Amino acid sequence: MMKTGIGYDVHQLKEGLPLIIGGVKIESLLGSLGHSDGDGLIHAICDSLLGASGIGDIGTFFPSDNKKWRNAESHLFLSEVNKMVLQAGYNISNIDCTIILQKPKLSKYIVNIKKNIADILNVDQKNISVKATTTDHLGYIGKSKGWSVIAISTIYSIDEKNNN
Repeated sequence: MMKTGIGYDVHQLKEGLPLIIGGVKIESLLGSLGHSDGDGLIHAICDSLLGASGIGDIGTFFPSDNKKWRNAESHLFLSEVNKMVLQAGYNISNIDCTIILQKPKLSKYIVNIKKNIADILNVDQKNISVKATTTDHLGYIGKSKGWSVIAISTIYSIDEKNNN
């Protein structure tokens, strides 16, 4: 059985904070404000995987009002979510993500971001797609006050792979 889930995350951008995307530090004057490290890409991927497997959402397992997760590195969330998905009887087939950020341009970081996500999830990089776009200076994101990510994950039943 194949299942699909969608994840979405938004964070404010502020001066003096680091900008971490997919576990990769991005050179930027503006960083992501969040309870953890503010890695919206990983947060959206977590929600898409949790949604696809019907387990819940990121806020259920890593609530922002829990001091345990304050300034946590988001790769820890993704690693735990991966374990939950496997325990629920699923493997990851594909993940497709779009980062919406006015600046900086992310093209030189995409390969490292994909590699990092694939390594955390123990999947082939060819099954991870990461794209970036802007809003052409429109709205909150276009004014560099925030950024967002949408992710979609497809998973399949572990039993299904063994039957093929």
